Amino acid sequence: MQRRDLLKASAALALAGFSAPQLYAAGSAPAKLKTLGKAAPFDYAWLKGRARALAGQPYHFPSIEVPAAVKALDWDQYQSIAYRDDHALWGGDKLRFQTKFFHLGMYATQSVKIHELEDGKARELAYDPAMFNYGKSGLKGSDLPKDLGFAGFRVNFHTDLVRDVAAFLGASYFRAVGGDWQYGLSARGLAIDCGMERPEEFPRFTEFWLERPALQSGKLVVYALLDSPSIAGAYRFEIMPGATLLMDIDLALYPRKAIERMGIAPLTSMFLTAENDRRISNDWRPEIHDSDGLAMNTGKGEWIWRPLVNPEHLRFNAYVDESPRGFGLMQRDRNFDHYQDDGVFYERRPSLWVEPKSGWGKGSIQLVEIPTVDETFDNIVAFWNPEAKPQPGQELLFGYKLYWGSKMPALPQAATVTATRTGIGGVVGKKRTYFSWRFAVDFVGGDLALLGKNVKVEPVISATQGTIEITSARPLDDVKGYRAMFDLKIADNIQGAIDLRLYLSADGQTLSETWLYQWTPPAQRSFQ
Repeated sequence: MQRRDLLKASAALALAGFSAPQLYAAGSAPAKLKTLGKAAPFDYAWLKGRARALAGQPYHFPSIEVPAAVKALDWDQYQSIAYRDDHALWGGDKLRFQTKFFHLGMYATQSVKIHELEDGKARELAYDPAMFNYGKSGLKGSDLPKDLGFAGFRVNFHTDLVRDVAAFLGASYFRAVGGDWQYGLSARGLAIDCGMERPEEFPRFTEFWLERPALQSGKLVVYALLDSPSIAGAYRFEIMPGATLLMDIDLALYPRKAIERMGIAPLTSMFLTAENDRRISNDWRPEIHDSDGLAMNTGKGEWIWRPLVNPEHLRFNAYVDESPRGFGLMQRDRNFDHYQDDGVFYERRPSLWVEPKSGWGKGSIQLVEIPTVDETFDNIVAFWNPEAKPQPGQELLFGYKLYWGSKMPALPQAATVTATRTGIGGVVGKKRTYFSWRFAVDFVGGDLALLGKNVKVEPVISATQGTIEITSARPLDDVKGYRAMFDLKIADNIQGAIDLRLYLSADGQTLSETWLYQWTPPAQRSFQ
């Protein structure tokens, strides 16, 4: 499967969870779901053993035998297929969770097996056309194979059985919402060779086990088997809905072969245009993005903010660290006026924070930014890459927590970046005699509000190329913070990306997180 098709499938996931509910008639009993075969013992140790055994065998590419009519569905046809509420798993059991299944179609054409797990016994759930209302899709359930299978599943919580809180669909993609009930960026089970010159490998979840929750439990446990040409893996998810939804994840990985670039806890998002990057400036909306920056809390406790960009060419960055405390793709800008989109509500998109549960050792947080001209394609990927390259025969164990929502569990105590703006440099009213580029970075929070008028705040700035000039840091009352500004003067022969670094300081005391930025000078450098 090619990246473009998977990104389209990921875009479909953004809306698939909110199709119209199919309510069953009042007084009718929930349907009993059909199953396949006999119940079999299951636990996480067994799943790890199965993944290890898979890794010891040659990889078998899944056979795609989806009917042509199913593959030919367009967006509107696929969206019209709705799961019937009276067929929800645990729908009539008065539990806090229900699960419903995605039909195959469009870009989701590889079926997955889904099992119900209860009291240590697992039973596979059977595809049944009666589960679905086919709407305007043109499909007839009676014409479809009895073993068609499912594309994935969604999770509903008892507080709202219409809107789902999490969904798993396509390769190893999954999404969740916090208290704003708005899907946005995705997570993946694993990334292989992302951002390299050769095609990326997309591992996929091939089977899921949904554990029946206890009567009053607010936690849903899901197990998944991952497989790909390079690796197999066993996953355990604890999903706990809330204003900030928490996923507690454990995974065991078994490489089939040496892997050059493995991404742990990969996050996938979209960035088209914003105040700092107007390369795509032909849209009437001021900003279009699911996330506006990569936040990092290093192993030594430094907080770093890296605004995202939509580059002209693929851009790859690695931030070397040892046992990071966390990282995530954030949507810090939550002001509707900055987006003006009352259809998809970018200001409500969740942030996603990764918190390792134990030391991950040496490696790097890696960021891949891919050029795009369309907001329906996720073009941003961030993940942890261990320094030691995975080798066949190893067992690699990782654990981390994912937080989905507008409020994150870990925040810098110092001032944070709220906006980055760029434009032509120089002094207003004076004729420019050379090319330079202006950067304006706004900081709020921390101790900034406590500073007296006599305290001198200074921007500490560095650049890998060029000359820093016209620097300043002054109070910005409108945001109760400070704005740091500077110009970067570059020689005509400077080519390629320039790395910039900035933080605020007073009397030797650091007042802010560190702002990192990568800027590529334009080929045509007019300053008139």
